[in-house]
Amino acid sequence: MKRFASLIALPLMLSVAACSGEADKAAEGPTKGEPIAAIPAPAGKNWTETVTKTDKGYYVMGNPDAPIKLVEYASLTCSHCAEFAEQAFGTIRDKYVASGRVSYEFRNFVREPLDLTASMLTRCGPNESFFALSEQVLANQADIFTKAQAMGQQRFEAALALPDNQRFVALAEGTGLIDFFAQRGVSRDQALQCLTNVETAQALAESTNVATKEDDIQGTPTFYLNGRKIEFTGWPALETEIQAMGAR
Repeated sequence: MKRFASLIALPLMLSVAACSGEADKAAEGPTKGEPIAAIPAPAGKNWTETVTKTDKGYYVMGNPDAPIKLVEYASLTCSHCAEFAEQAFGTIRDKYVASGRVSYEFRNFVREPLDLTASMLTRCGPNESFFALSEQVLANQADIFTKAQAMGQQRFEAALALPDNQRFVALAEGTGLIDFFAQRGVSRDQALQCLTNVETAQALAESTNVATKEDDIQGTPTFYLNGRKIEFTGWPALETEIQAMGAR
């Protein structure tokens, strides 16, 4: 796959490779809606612990039938995505998703090999662990970058030159990601099994390629609300959009 080939060929450029600070323009303003009543989860369940995987390989937290659907295209090595997660993830989960009014879909938009490796590892556990693992990567992005830089360009490029079923293991070993995920419930054996699954890497690369072509995703984070691509100028403005649609 062309996108997969281009990803594995990229050098170790962590600070700018996976991120764009430019906002995507909205076609129209937020739709004003009447307040939506909270929608209780089924007995014995919690919407924040309800995670489903779509047929395209993305992950959705919350009520599958929520009237407001928030979609984020994000890169795990994007500093703007890390800033957004720090500012907004807890509120999205505990205030909006928990109410049943809003579902939150996270779509990995992978830009370079470290991002791809981390994205593969977030898929190692059950569906319910995906959001927590992704949030942890974003929250510890600076430390992960430090370890990746310490690996050095020569070792990084040597890892990329390995066969497909060894490449991501070498990258995860060299950047400390296997130990990082082991501390968060993903055993070494689980990690190795995930990282040798080349089909996962190809699927992530291909979904990024499709998003670029079909949804015109050029930078991260990029957001959609009920299928409408919106201008992102920060969490307060995005929250205003969500509230205007009835989540208040």
